[in-house]
Amino acid sequence: MKKVNLLEMHLEKGFFFHALIISFFLVFISCSKSGDTTKMGPVLDVKSPAFGYAKSMSDKFTCDGADISPPLEWKNAPAGTRTFAVICETPDAPAGNWVHWVIYDIPADAAKLNEAVAKKEQLENGARQGKNDYDQIGYGGPCYPAGEHRFFFRVYALDVTTNLRAGVTRDQLLQAMQGHILAEGVLMSVYARE
Repeated sequence: MKKVNLLEMHLEKGFFFHALIISFFLVFISCSKSGDTTKMGPVLDVKSPAFGYAKSMSDKFTCDGADISPPLEWKNAPAGTRTFAVICETPDAPAGNWVHWVIYDIPADAAKLNEAVAKKEQLENGARQGKNDYDQIGYGGPCYPAGEHRFFFRVYALDVTTNLRAGVTRDQLLQAMQGHILAEGVLMSVYARE
């Protein structure tokens, strides 16, 4: 009688242990899925006629040259896209993440930004520009000490017009975009100074 109870107890403990492992696994899967859903949704194809992915940008897009914005192109925007937003930043700056460009409310029928976007608050097509970490409106190119740095041009397709005033920061734009990102794409470039 005692042996049977002991056996049942071991079986119950074994069942409980396996059930616990399965529960933890399911919670882990659920947490991973509840993250940023844009990573699992449609992806914008972002390119530049000026450089390829992980390729070096010309110094004309930096403080060593004309310091103008590079041309960007994107496609595969999903249905329901109302506007686009672009954020350019580098995680490799000496002070940490550095924001080079914040531009938003780009109309849905736009599929590119031309080279040398004017450094003004509002463009002719209605798009607005925020402040970069140089505390200036529009694009501010790389201007770092020696070494190679990566630059990420992130393009977002949104289901809203943010109607944010001009001059907002990257963080303010990201907050306004929460829950409205239909698709996202990224183009990474590098620039090295000696």
